[in-house]
Amino acid sequence: MKKILLAAGLLLAGATAASAATLDTVKQRGQLVCGVSTGFSGFSLPDSQGQYRGIDADYCRAIAAAVLGDPTKLRFVGLTAQNRFTALQSGEVDVLMRNSTQTFLRATSIGLRMGPVNFYDGQGFAVKRDAGVTKVTDLNGASVCVAQGTTHEVTLGDFARANKITLQPVVFERPDTMYQAFFAGRCDAMTQDASALAGAISVAPNPAAYMVLAETISKEPLGPFTRNGDDQWSNIVAWLHYGLVEAEEAGVTAANAEAEAKGANPVAQRLLGSSGEFGSRLGLSNDWMLQAVKAVGNYGEIFERNVGANSPLKLQRGLNGLWNRGGLMYAVPFR
Repeated sequence: MKKILLAAGLLLAGATAASAATLDTVKQRGQLVCGVSTGFSGFSLPDSQGQYRGIDADYCRAIAAAVLGDPTKLRFVGLTAQNRFTALQSGEVDVLMRNSTQTFLRATSIGLRMGPVNFYDGQGFAVKRDAGVTKVTDLNGASVCVAQGTTHEVTLGDFARANKITLQPVVFERPDTMYQAFFAGRCDAMTQDASALAGAISVAPNPAAYMVLAETISKEPLGPFTRNGDDQWSNIVAWLHYGLVEAEEAGVTAANAEAEAKGANPVAQRLLGSSGEFGSRLGLSNDWMLQAVKAVGNYGEIFERNVGANSPLKLQRGLNGLWNRGGLMYAVPFR
């Protein structure tokens, strides 16, 4: 028994040592390996040139710019709902930036660490406009397309039981095949994060024929995941998000970041590395956030470009607005 416990301890120690080396590994490799979805419009979807675009993709670029000084020193790995956490646990990817919902069980049972919420969402439903459906309970007896291995699959059943209605789940391994099935008429409705549904409809064969119901049935706080036992790397990922929000609060943009770094605003000076030693405390250059903001802009720029007013999705900021403008985005101060 002692030998077994010793062996288990050695394995655990080895895994901890390996996971604690993420920053060194990324620097030595000269490339960040970022886990994203296989295709969510507005979050991570390859364009016609095969380049990933979206909020999650931009966060990956921001991390690469902050750590390596170059947002192109990056390799995207498309992951499904079933293999995303395993890929991070095994070291296949350095960080999971795949619109993943943060939950109690995911925080306590899979050996991973949740970062700050970078998008507040809720589980919604897409239906045909001419279906006569205005609220979720109108779907009693309907078939509902849903992705396997997601929180949506569980919440769908919970909602049906709580409201004493029948919903027939039609489960798909991959979101792209789920979309194809729904738009081909195989399901009466489709459920997913409301933002992802809006993205799917925006690129559907006939977008005007579909709509996302206003009602949501859950809280879906989305954010990055890193491995337990690597506080330095987890802190980099977390503070990268806070830095992007702080940049928006301070009026720092991709276009003016260089000028703001040399300006008189003490918040911008600390954030962008012209005063203090904030980057070095994370093992990075002090201009790490300057590099990140120059690469992708502040949080507001990332939002508007990918899912907001400047995107096909046209989503309102809502809960994802800054705290001083009615939203929940609030950066821990850089001081």
